[in-house]
Amino acid sequence: MPQVTGGQAVVQALVEEGVEVVFGLPGVQIMHIFDAFYNRSDIRLITVRHEQTTTYMADGYARVKGTPGVGLVVPGPGVQNASAGLGTAFSVSSPVLLLAGQIESPLIGRDTGALHEINDQLDIVRPVTKWCYRVREVEEIPLALHEAMRQMKTGRPRPTALEIPPDILAKTAQVTFLKAEKYPLPSPDPERVYKAAALLEKAQKPIIWAGGGTIISRASQEVITLAEMLGAAVATTAEGKGIIPEDHPLALGVGYYGQGAPAWASSQADMVIAVGTRLTGQMYGPTRLRIPQQLIHIDIDPTVIGKNYPAEVALVADARTALQALIAEIRRRPLGNPAWSAQEIAEIRRSHQRWLDEKIPLQQRIISQIRQELVEDAILISGITNVGYWSHLAYSVRHPGSYFSSSYFATLGFEFPTALGAKVAAPNRPVVCIVGDGGFMYALPELATAVQYHIPVITLVFVDNAFGASNNDQQTRFKKRFIGTELYNPSFAQIAEVFGAKGIRVGVEQVSKALREALEADRPTVIEVPIPTLPPPFQLPYGCEK
Repeated sequence: MPQVTGGQAVVQALVEEGVEVVFGLPGVQIMHIFDAFYNRSDIRLITVRHEQTTTYMADGYARVKGTPGVGLVVPGPGVQNASAGLGTAFSVSSPVLLLAGQIESPLIGRDTGALHEINDQLDIVRPVTKWCYRVREVEEIPLALHEAMRQMKTGRPRPTALEIPPDILAKTAQVTFLKAEKYPLPSPDPERVYKAAALLEKAQKPIIWAGGGTIISRASQEVITLAEMLGAAVATTAEGKGIIPEDHPLALGVGYYGQGAPAWASSQADMVIAVGTRLTGQMYGPTRLRIPQQLIHIDIDPTVIGKNYPAEVALVADARTALQALIAEIRRRPLGNPAWSAQEIAEIRRSHQRWLDEKIPLQQRIISQIRQELVEDAILISGITNVGYWSHLAYSVRHPGSYFSSSYFATLGFEFPTALGAKVAAPNRPVVCIVGDGGFMYALPELATAVQYHIPVITLVFVDNAFGASNNDQQTRFKKRFIGTELYNPSFAQIAEVFGAKGIRVGVEQVSKALREALEADRPTVIEVPIPTLPPPFQLPYGCEK
């Protein structure tokens, strides 16, 4: 057993668990961890400019890489700042580990005014983590890290957090390190699989609702196979977007706050197979489930099943494993003619497209240009801004794991730093983020991080000089009583150049040209696009009720 400091134990334990990169921001209580990175070639440390970015980058990295991302911050304000990124990771079921400092062990809980002191610091992260823990001895560091990894790799992959006091990081001890483990995926109850297949045998108009859990589980082929066997239409949440190519004859695309092609089809379904989705509040209006529709609910997390709609059959299992079992059982059964015809779905999609053409011609022109310039496996981070919202419904995705959002947490400002983490995980894939002027200002200093570490993310900043959705809300619901939603902005293209990145300012019709230029530049690029303030999907009447 080697004799190491607590800081060295942290870094070596991360290496043993297969971690290749850590996103951190230094401070006195964690400097022994920073020192332990010195002269190591088997793990990389990327220093950022704001603690929020540590967990956002870790999230983007984890979602693309499929392995846990790690953030490192000081206690107190560092943890408070990083908790926003943890909340996003929690909402999208992303495995992010937050490593946090603490104050000196003898001072914890005494409220003496120690630097960065917060009593019961873990209470800050407990609501947005699956598991959190305070390390009290050097010897337990590897075991605690191993448990954090086990929590993220089993069941629903949500964030974890560890806090370690600085005296423990400085102390030396003999430490035994553990190797990374692979854990079996939970399989469904065979009797429930049989019952689900029996129900589907009788279904006349089944719809599959695929959520983010299908992306995490890498269940694309299984979703497609089940849909083709049943003749089932496939709708997705924004988090499940791309699990089936959106030009597939059975694909309806995304349903988002009652909008999208699924709105035209949902009421016709007699059977719903929900996979890897909790059926959140984003499914309401025409896309909500309604009695007497029957639900087969597949999810790895038993707590979400039946929460928002009663399930006729519940399969608690990994999405891919459950779908494989269900497909095998259905193959033993005689099935009738396809429930949905390709012509029927094509007409639904045309109705949706006509509505988009009528309601959002400007956003359509922008989004079509983005789609035209990006290769199939390019990664798009869709932000909390008008063009980002509409991308859920209008940007066509044909490759799973190439489109990411912040789910119901809707974190303003997450887009740019999350894209940086995604690019670190996939250096050979183009990574583009869509952000508004309000959101970009949250993490604008990370342009320095992008330049310093050569992370060539392309950022499309849509500038309407307002917090657009709130401004439009005042326009419609509050009779143009505008207050607190209008913004003064600098030139984002010029600021990019000052940081050493590339800056481009274009009109709506030149987005394609600017994207081509940015893709060829191979450097961090900000494309500034002025637009008017426009209504988001959730502030318009449902398209199918026109």
